[in-house]
Amino acid sequence: MDFDFTQDQQQLREAVQRWVGKGYDFERRRKIAAAGGFDRQAYGELAGLGLTGLLIDEQYGGLGLGPVDAMVAMEELGRGIVLEPLAQTLLASATLSRYAPDALKQAWLPKIAGGQALVVLAHQERKARYRLDVCEAAAQKTGAGYTVTGVKNLVPAGDCAAAWLVPAQLDGKLALFLVERNAQGAGAWGYATWDDARAADVKLTNAPAALVTTDGLAALNWAVDVGIAALCAEGTGAMDKFLSMTIEYMNQRKQFGVTIATFQALRHRVADMKMQLELARSMSYYATLKLGQPEAERRQAISRAKVQLGQALRFVGQNGVQLHGGIGVTDEYAGSHYFRRLTQMETTWGDTLTHLGQVSDRMQEAAGVLA
Repeated sequence: MDFDFTQDQQQLREAVQRWVGKGYDFERRRKIAAAGGFDRQAYGELAGLGLTGLLIDEQYGGLGLGPVDAMVAMEELGRGIVLEPLAQTLLASATLSRYAPDALKQAWLPKIAGGQALVVLAHQERKARYRLDVCEAAAQKTGAGYTVTGVKNLVPAGDCAAAWLVPAQLDGKLALFLVERNAQGAGAWGYATWDDARAADVKLTNAPAALVTTDGLAALNWAVDVGIAALCAEGTGAMDKFLSMTIEYMNQRKQFGVTIATFQALRHRVADMKMQLELARSMSYYATLKLGQPEAERRQAISRAKVQLGQALRFVGQNGVQLHGGIGVTDEYAGSHYFRRLTQMETTWGDTLTHLGQVSDRMQEAAGVLA
């Protein structure tokens, strides 16, 4: 099996890498974080690179590329711990492309591809924790269409989005709807998150909604799996960069007259960090390649990848801070921001223990045993 990236994918990686290096340095990120955690101009620059249309067919103005291309882009954005939620754009466009009726695709996919509209998933509720089938939001059929009532929490850039993908109960079954932020009865209250990004609580009171699909749980599972695959790639890029920063610091910091990079115990710890990084990278590839498989196989693979990613995120983040010493937790140093982002990634889309339980639940009777 050939695991080499194509020439087009390498060119995509280089283009995103150049933008992160020259157009999204640490100082710009700090300014965006201080201004609220989302910058529409930066998001427009991502659209200018074609990233918002990666998974959208050409007939809707996108590039018509696949999950591997999205993985390549997200890994490079992870190196710069970019705050703008491209992963949400990827999962929203993938979900609309797979489940939405043609009229909804025509109305929204071109705007998403061009960067004019940010659409994000608003699914988290206080009582649900990480369970996707727990939903108190309710939808009702009206003469003109549908209305949705409910509260969603921790919606990424929810007060900056043009619309939300909202799961809600319809006739006793979970369905998925698209609700515009400016719709009557819709409101969003934004706030900064611990990793300097932006989220919002969304309240809907009989808000007009467009039906995406009545098979809401399957669509929600698909959206979350795309999001986790993107997170795995982003986390890999962030860990790779943080490890490089740690090694660079160790080659400069001196103690007892020599650089601390010469201390054997610390070199062993760096080797362990590198091992965790490469395990996470291989599982990121695994998750991305499994996105096209049947749901049961795909969900099992995604949970396996998230378990490995969670273990690596904590190990690389915590050891990187310890190897830096005091400077590793100062706000002025970029390393502390990588640590915060890595820590928050571990709990995003379900923490390590949650996915470990899902892996266990999905095991067959003779799983791991040669019959």
